Amino acid sequence: QNEDDAVSVAREIGFPVMIKASAGGGGKGMRIARSEGEVGEGWRLARSEAKSSFGDDRVFIERYIESPRHIEIQVLADKHGNAVYLGERECSIQRRNQKIVEEAPSPAIDAKLRKEMGEQAVALARAVGYDSAGTVEFVFGQDRKFYFLEMNTRLQVEHPVTEFVTGLDLVEQMIRVAAGEPLAFRQEDVRLDGWAIESRLYAEDPYREFLPSIGRLNRYLPPPEGRSGAGTVRLDGGVVEGSEISIFFDPLIAKLIVHAPDRQMATRAMSEALDRTVIDGIQHNQPFLSALMAHPRWQEGRLSTAFIPEEYPGGFKGVTPDAERLRFLALIALSIELKRRRRLTGLNGHINGEGNGAGAEWIVAIGDQQIALTAAEAAEATVTDWRPGEPLWSGTVEGEPLTVQVRPGLQGLRLSWRGIDAIARVMSPRIARLEALMPVKKLADSSKLMRCPMPGLVLAINATVGQKIRAGEPLAIVEAMKMENVLRAERDLTVKKINAKPGDTLAVDAVIMEFE
Repeated sequence: QNEDDAVSVAREIGFPVMIKASAGGGGKGMRIARSEGEVGEGWRLARSEAKSSFGDDRVFIERYIESPRHIEIQVLADKHGNAVYLGERECSIQRRNQKIVEEAPSPAIDAKLRKEMGEQAVALARAVGYDSAGTVEFVFGQDRKFYFLEMNTRLQVEHPVTEFVTGLDLVEQMIRVAAGEPLAFRQEDVRLDGWAIESRLYAEDPYREFLPSIGRLNRYLPPPEGRSGAGTVRLDGGVVEGSEISIFFDPLIAKLIVHAPDRQMATRAMSEALDRTVIDGIQHNQPFLSALMAHPRWQEGRLSTAFIPEEYPGGFKGVTPDAERLRFLALIALSIELKRRRRLTGLNGHINGEGNGAGAEWIVAIGDQQIALTAAEAAEATVTDWRPGEPLWSGTVEGEPLTVQVRPGLQGLRLSWRGIDAIARVMSPRIARLEALMPVKKLADSSKLMRCPMPGLVLAINATVGQKIRAGEPLAIVEAMKMENVLRAERDLTVKKINAKPGDTLAVDAVIMEFE
């Protein structure tokens, strides 16, 4: 009921605890408190988010299980007392308690556990007289014990993975139930076929702690739906090229779903589909999703809701290419440069007094690595029908099929592939030697500025000019895409100037405060 009540309840349960909105969903209105000192702030933020998102600021508190898996059971019940479970979904890859990737079935659940969890989920639906599709969510501990979390009495974002493995259209079933029809099948008729994975494409920057991003979709080219390579692709999208992503809604852009005979093939199909997903104009999480599919823990199925902080404790930095992938990207970059030169030289074979480089030696610089190649090597190693201007380079490199996203820029070619985001510059050996002599530009000192890390609405300023602040103290609260973000002092400091006030809408990197 109030902050003191929250502290008392948390003490009784034992830390850590989860403070959750009663009407919550989608990760909104949720805060973890690991000590009494964190309960008050968590209670206030959870209530505020709940009020903003759901119009209901009631919250409850429960024990927080460390490093669990998130397993949920899809149930379907009619108005005649019939109820079935349609297998489980694993939704353990999360950030801010919100799901990013879901799959069905779960690599952690065997037939015995599936039956036990499914029967309990059906028992719950029957006990409350529920009808329609619904989801019973469980926390699944590392000790393989499961605990009831909540029931979502609606269709969930991740329902397509269940549809793929069961062959059932859940929306159709909901309509039939609503019309009063009995279920046309029994529990023993439910079969799980193959493996399905869903990746949520979010308008957020994975390189900046998944902070929201806004703007216009200058380019949006999702992969084609239907049979493709290792599996079948489905896209559930709510945007088109030209759509505007604003601060006022959830950052979900689209859902990419694949189905294949087994988990390994489904992972491969998802990697291929993500490679073919081109999004420009905003920051987005496609690089993270691509990196995840190649991560050893994902491929082994060793998951938990703590996966992201455990595997990326310093934040996601992208994927550093190994020697083989570095060479692949260098060969592609050189093949693109040679095609560009051949197109520009036309009939006379020269560009700015130089030949088109067909027989020349080249240096391809990617990051701090330099790869020496010849035009003959690139011609022999790469096979493609790519043409200048196309955003996707598809073909083979040394016999391996791959699709790489290509974006030309002033600094060189930006190549994106399997979580790698690299700038490749193609130079003659002489230019490469001269470039090594160029001085390195120093970045400006911004340690005395607090910048807005995401576009958003200022809800509160928690400091005054001249105030001495200690490290960790809250300085401001900024709301973006229905999430309230507390900006804290990174060190002890004194406030010199405040440039924003509650109610201001700020762009990313706008200066909120200056310090002495």
